[in-house]
This record gives sequence, C-alpha cells and structure tokens, in this order.
Amino acid sequence: MLDADAMTHAVSRSVHYGLCLVFEGIRFFVREDAGRLQVVFLNIDQNINRFRDGIAFNLSDAQQEQLPTQAQILEIFLGYLGHPQLRAFLTEMARNRSQGYLRPFTVDDDQSIGVTFAANPVIRAVAAHYRSYLGEPFHGVVIPWLVRAVGANGTGCLKLGGNYLLSVRAVQEAKRIRPDAGAALFLDDRPYDPLRGRTISEWDSSACMVGLTDGTVIRIPDSPLILPSVTVRGITQILREQGVTVEERNITYGELIDRTLAGEVATIASLGTAGILNRASSLLLLGEDREPVATIESDTEHAVFAALGNARGTYWDIYRGLADVPAGLDLTFHDVGVVA
Repeated sequence: MLDADAMTHAVSRSVHYGLCLVFEGIRFFVREDAGRLQVVFLNIDQNINRFRDGIAFNLSDAQQEQLPTQAQILEIFLGYLGHPQLRAFLTEMARNRSQGYLRPFTVDDDQSIGVTFAANPVIRAVAAHYRSYLGEPFHGVVIPWLVRAVGANGTGCLKLGGNYLLSVRAVQEAKRIRPDAGAALFLDDRPYDPLRGRTISEWDSSACMVGLTDGTVIRIPDSPLILPSVTVRGITQILREQGVTVEERNITYGELIDRTLAGEVATIASLGTAGILNRASSLLLLGEDREPVATIESDTEHAVFAALGNARGTYWDIYRGLADVPAGLDLTFHDVGVVA
C-alpha cells in the first residue's frame, strides 16, 4: 500500500512505451457484519485470471515464474482493501450501499527507458465508488474504418492501454458524425474485406449483445479480438434462468443491417464492469462511403428491452444479497477489518 501521493519513476518503460501496463476492472460491494467489513465479489476468479493473462503477456518467457498465482493476487487485493487508510472509505460505502470499482494495474518500477521486458514489475491499485447508476441513455455509431486490435497479436483479449487509445479515438470519430454520440461499435480486424461480411466485435470499452424482436438475445462470443467479459458471462446466465433464449454466435455487419431494416432488432446493449448493462437509445450504422445506411432505435416497450434491464438489476442485487446466485456464478465474501 503506497501513500496517496506515491509516484512512478519518470524513467519507466511503462511511462514511455506502455510496457507492463496492464489493468483490470472489478466490481465489488461492501457490507457491515457484526462490526466488521466484508467485501463481496462475484466471479472474482475470472477477473484475476484475466489480469494474470495480461501480466503474463507483458513478461518474457524467463520471467513467467514471477507471475503471481490466483491466490497471491487475491491476497494482494484484499491486503489493499483491508489497509487502515481505506477503512473510512469502505465504511462509507457499506452505509451508503454504493457500488464499488477496484482498478488494479501494473507498472515497471525499474529505472530505464530501454525497450525490453519489465525488470521490476509491480502491482498497484485504486478504488472508487458511486451511488447512482451509470450509462443510460447513450447513442452509438459503428466505426468500420478503425480496428481496435489485431487478433494475430493476441492482444485484443487483454486489458492493455494501447487498445483503449483506439477506443478513445473511435468515440472521437463517432462524435464527428453524431455530436451527441457516447460510444463507438467496432467490427473485426479485416478492414480489407467487404464491409457486410465483417463481424461485430465489441464496443469501444465494453462487450456487445443484440436483442431481437423475436425475444432472442445474441451474445457476441469471446475471441482473440474480444475481452472475455466477466459481466457478460453473469448476465448471460441470469437471462437464461429468466427464460430468455441467448445465442452465443457471431453476427455479420450485413445481418445486423438487414435485421435493422426489417425491424427485427429491438435493442443493442453495451456490457462492462462499471455500468453492468446499458441499452443504446440508438446506433447509427454506416456504409462503405461512411454514410448512414440504417439506425437501430431501441424499442423501450419491447419485452426483450425490459428483460435486459431486469437482468442488469438482478446482477447488482446478487452483490447486495437481494437475489439468488444463479448456477455457475461464484459469490464470495472476504473480511477486511473492523468498521471505522
């Protein structure tokens, strides 16, 4: 646990090149129990595995023995959250019943600007909480001419800083087309192929689901281009237990355009740690000439729109102890000290 004003060396590979700069986003809840603070996680093992994958990518073959185990990383997280400096913060969270967000990240603390693997990789973390729901309403634009990641490099499925620079630029492009846009939707890494044959990948910083008017929800499956979303896995299980048909399959851009023009798309949603699930108010689909070819307008009266909203509420209620834990999800409780 470093002081709040702790600094990273200006001469660091992480600062200059983004080497060994990998991060994770973890939702958590805090509750009081007999004068003690308990941190509640849902599927924390999946978050840790995703974090470990990113760290492993940033280390050389010879350094892999330095990779912390899942148990060691959980111990680091709990040591951070259990530090006396965070006691008042967590107590406030518990009493406000607010939503927590843990952001662990790595940096190279070695003093060198050499373009090599990290010599002194370290894990740090920050935590935040918010009392109100984040995300809706929002408008999106498909940006086919930018590629967030290249599957051949094996980086699209990792939380690396370089991927998110492209995310920010894609949102900027979306705003040039529609000034009130808040998100960009990417296609796959084949910009040289015919546009209609390319597949939907993910939003600028979140996973994608499409709700059809027949009540089916399409979940874009994991791939080397797509971050394996912990939230999507949970929402998928909740939807299925609530009787919603979820298809895990790729959807081509041509299919999305055709279904939109035929009135078969009820909504399209963005899923991630911070906002859980957000249904787009609209999504502008662009053609080869970057001109609009169709627009998805969410049908707020449709049953599948409501089902996605209900799944989002259930997901957060699981943390708060207000909903049962669906099969396949792992809710864990961790004591981090006395109430402040």
